[in-house]
Amino acid sequence: MSHLPLMIRSSALLVATLGATGCGDAESPFDADASGGAGTGNSSGAAGASGSGGGSPSGGSAGSGGEAGSGGSAGSGGEAGGASGSGGTGGASLGTDCAPLPAPAGTIVHVDPSMTGQLKGLINNSEANTTFVFANGTYALNGAFLWISATGVTLRSASGNPADVVLDGGYQSTEVVTVSASDVTVAELTIRRAYTHGIHVTSSDNADTVDVNIYRVHVEDSREQAIKINPNGSGHYTDRGQVACSRLTLSDTGRPQINPFAGGCYTGGVDAHQARDWVIRDNHIEGFWCSSGLSEHGVHMWRGSRDTIVERNIFLNNARAVGFGLSEFGSPRTYSDSPCPAAGSSYVGHYGGVVRNNFIVANRQELFDSAGGFDAGIAFWYSCNAKAVHNSIVSTGPNFSSIEWRFATSTGIEITNNIVTHPLRARGGASGTQDGNLESASLTLFEDAGNANLHLAAGAAAAIDQGAAVTAGLCDADFDGEPRGAARDIGADER
Repeated sequence: MSHLPLMIRSSALLVATLGATGCGDAESPFDADASGGAGTGNSSGAAGASGSGGGSPSGGSAGSGGEAGSGGSAGSGGEAGGASGSGGTGGASLGTDCAPLPAPAGTIVHVDPSMTGQLKGLINNSEANTTFVFANGTYALNGAFLWISATGVTLRSASGNPADVVLDGGYQSTEVVTVSASDVTVAELTIRRAYTHGIHVTSSDNADTVDVNIYRVHVEDSREQAIKINPNGSGHYTDRGQVACSRLTLSDTGRPQINPFAGGCYTGGVDAHQARDWVIRDNHIEGFWCSSGLSEHGVHMWRGSRDTIVERNIFLNNARAVGFGLSEFGSPRTYSDSPCPAAGSSYVGHYGGVVRNNFIVANRQELFDSAGGFDAGIAFWYSCNAKAVHNSIVSTGPNFSSIEWRFATSTGIEITNNIVTHPLRARGGASGTQDGNLESASLTLFEDAGNANLHLAAGAAAAIDQGAAVTAGLCDADFDGEPRGAARDIGADER
């Protein structure tokens, strides 16, 4: 399976829209949710995640241009996201469009671990278009936070290998990196042990925050969500960004540190409120679950978010992988062009958007035994005109729903060419279309489902060339960025 490197610009990102790009072509370039949204799960009935109080500024080895994941191998110029189960080794790798950043230019400030005590002042007071280049080492922040309020700032490692530079919050720094300015890039670093969020993207009092690029970053063991995206309540928003080629993980060591607020499991991967035109692609997202309580999703876009693209990610052992919308709690963002006339004045948690070409896997007994279990692969709740196309969703244990769409506001839903081991569920008056899906799929259809490698096996006749027609431009390539044939295969992989 080929990997096609693509340089990602560190500012003025291009955002792929649903009508203009096919699968594999996306280039995209603190909590102000004091009244957090409560939702309920499915099989467990456990309480969903609620927002926390308002945040404040006080409060492997490299391959060729890439990084090897656990059991994975780097593609040419890319980063492998080797998926690892409990004691297992990785199978599938990430690498499409994951080239290292080009060399820095303009105003460059070099920092090293001996300057850790100065970082807060240097970055919080930086001028526009400054690039901070971090020398190898661990930066123990001891409660300091890095607040970016100047346009065009970049934080990146000198080596280009995320594992070489660790910004460690030690569960003392509230948010390790906060972005409240446009055209900011955070790249090729590891961010570890935030007391709340590893990275938080928020608007400023005076302007929207747009074109933020979170690229080839590892965020490990945050006490709440790994990446938080939401407005600060000033009437400005956080739009048109990307999270790409990154690893967002919650380990067995970090799990006991999770904030027990909101039912005991206030954590998740990417959590976005009222955000428009974000691309979440080519990431490895793993481990977001708790022994008690129900975690938020690996990627969760809600409260009136719009036109999100979630593609070519590996989701491994998360209680819920992808969620558009959730509950009728909190104020949703609305839009002057009325993108969902069918909803009328009803609450809409997410408008439009597509979830495509993802590998979603649950294979860990500890997850199945937890209070929430493996609740849902993809969930559209109060979500209008959302699409789930060409995803592969596998559970080796119980799973309430591989894909579900719920509540009457969920209209215009499209569920097409997904291969899943557990049910597709329309619930609570939701409506939409289903075509070309393969339910109750056998694990033998995949190359190595136990190790999260959901490429189709050579003998997967039930999936090969069995897919339904898809609108041109919606999903023209597969998980590896390879073109789909005229007779489409079902799932994320085109054999």
